[in-house]
Amino acid sequence: MLAITTTVNTFSQFSTGMSRPDITLIQNYEDTLATLSYGTLNADLADDRLYACHEMIPRLVKALKVTNSFQYKFPRMETVSIQYPADSSFRIFTWQLKVNDADYRYYGAIQWNTPDLKLVPLADRSMALENPTYSTTTPDKWYGALYYNIKSFTSGKGEKMYLLFGYDAYDVNDHRKIIDVLTITNDQVSFGAPVFVVDKSTPKSRIIYEYSADAGVKVNFDENHDMIVCDHLQQIQGILPGQGKTMVPDGSYEGYKLEKGIWKYISDVFDSGNSKNQRAFVTKKTEVTQPANSPTDTIEKKTKRKKN
Repeated sequence: MLAITTTVNTFSQFSTGMSRPDITLIQNYEDTLATLSYGTLNADLADDRLYACHEMIPRLVKALKVTNSFQYKFPRMETVSIQYPADSSFRIFTWQLKVNDADYRYYGAIQWNTPDLKLVPLADRSMALENPTYSTTTPDKWYGALYYNIKSFTSGKGEKMYLLFGYDAYDVNDHRKIIDVLTITNDQVSFGAPVFVVDKSTPKSRIIYEYSADAGVKVNFDENHDMIVCDHLQQIQGILPGQGKTMVPDGSYEGYKLEKGIWKYISDVFDSGNSKNQRAFVTKKTEVTQPANSPTDTIEKKTKRKKN
């Protein structure tokens, strides 16, 4: 009886739009994908990690070609982040390839919520971007990151846009968290948009927080305060070998508030003298807890991509 109940529950999770044969087929694909996705980060040899990543890409595409594959959540692909906007009109897959202890590469794809596959691959070109803070890019020149949250908003022109919160393992001593912007116009995808205003200078297209590899930094949308809230960083002398100057949280918070389609910088989210408010914020843990298929916390290691 237990086995029958488990089977019924498994199929009921995907009852909308997916037939039982399609569910069985995509689960068979997932058997291999789960192993390959794990191998991109955890295989002992660099050649094996590269092989796993290269094998994973076409197999994932085959799985997504299954009719109504959008309804399937891929719960066993634990090292792949899959993020959905509130309206579930699309989803974004992102993952990392460990090239070596100082170099990680990013891969991704956007899938639309359609019965037949509609997919846009993302090619990590972040190392080639001369000025990523002010760049607007296409999917073939993507600033690669592992996304851990997505939030929609409306531009000043009434256009729907999306904030993307991501992790970039930048280099051995310093990591990055990114606030990017996704725009989809007539099925055309772009990243970055001049919607972040810090002062009277040129608006920024994305926000990049660079910080010490041994520090924990919060960068996320806070639903309670209806704004982006981030740790404020201060410069110190780093303690990691060869690190030099680096940035760490100083215990206060800054952020961005949406006003007429523009995210305006706020230097002090909470009254600096009101430690009670700050303690309450920390207790709430406004950094979204990562689901099993969004492994940001488990792969923020002190080894990453070489600087430009």
